[in-house]
Amino acid sequence: MPLPHDIARLETEVNATVKAHWKAFLFEGIVLAVLGLAAMIVPPLASLAVAIFLGWMFLISGIAGLFVTFWARQTPGFWWSLFSAALAVLAGGILLARPVEGVLTLTIVVGAYFLAEGVITIMYALEHRRELSGRWSWLVASGVMDILIALLIIAGLPNSAQWAIGLLVGINLMLGGASLVGMALAARQAAG
Repeated sequence: MPLPHDIARLETEVNATVKAHWKAFLFEGIVLAVLGLAAMIVPPLASLAVAIFLGWMFLISGIAGLFVTFWARQTPGFWWSLFSAALAVLAGGILLARPVEGVLTLTIVVGAYFLAEGVITIMYALEHRRELSGRWSWLVASGVMDILIALLIIAGLPNSAQWAIGLLVGINLMLGGASLVGMALAARQAAG
């Protein structure tokens, strides 16, 4: 377990690194924000790009898994590992062969995730409202927003598949980029 003086030293080193490389963080933030804006402007293209990217990730990880599984075939769980790797290859192949259908499937999964996450967040907030005092209502609001997003996505299927993933990825990239830009500018001001 890290000691408090180790944590303070680590914080100091991280702050020094951010201050020294604020331009790199600024550049990355701008790039992410521009990509996020592009994804929000053309969400169908961004959704398709996500499906293709995931297809390649599944395919490559599945092929690597097959090699490792056969290389270490004497280890326990060989058949489960083989099945897992083959499943990744199959999922990647399907996403790459039929990316438009893959976007629809991913949208259904994202909608189900938001619905489940919203319900869980609300239940968590209600169960912990005494300990969280004034903050529990924020969790309830977050859960309600998750459920509303889920209903918007699910009710709009199959048309929502054209925009949902691309828009959500765009928002995520835009917010991530904005936070990096803010951090870089704060580091520049602290360094100067």
